[in-house]
Amino acid sequence: MTAASRVAIHYRRPPDRLRIYDQRIVVERDDVIVTLSEPLDLEAPMTVDGAVMLERGSLAVWFTFPGVWHDIGRFHRADGSYTGLYANILTPPVMDGPVWQTTDLYLDVWWPVQGPARLLDEDELDQALAARHIDTTTADRAREEADRILDLVAGGAWPPAVVTEWTLERALARLGGPT
Repeated sequence: MTAASRVAIHYRRPPDRLRIYDQRIVVERDDVIVTLSEPLDLEAPMTVDGAVMLERGSLAVWFTFPGVWHDIGRFHRADGSYTGLYANILTPPVMDGPVWQTTDLYLDVWWPVQGPARLLDEDELDQALAARHIDTTTADRAREEADRILDLVAGGAWPPAVVTEWTLERALARLGGPT
């Protein structure tokens, strides 16, 4: 794959939801692949405590790490203003050329520009576990990964340097602008 390549990320959420995200590859290294979302077509803004994370027209720079139980998104509003970091807790992606497969494990870590990092969607994981959409071992692994990220944040060791290096502006410049 080259910087002009695209990837289709098949993002499953048990029991039966599948979303496919078409993203442009910004840079590909052995330890990370950086992609850029298409402008999002959201019906309503995604918010936490009333603050907008993403809205219609937003872009996100995504960081996918082979073998890792989370990915990271640098979230921006439609006007390009940076809102924070979002880590999806998920199964390590299976990357088969331009098609990737992963499963969402419900939990997310959100670190807004202003404020502390926090865990999101514990209730969704608990409901999925009760409904047997996820097994106990996998749920425990999801909690472990989320806790690990929060511990790294508290210790000043998260996010990885690549996440601060690849801003939206840098990604857009690399790709020659928005789609």
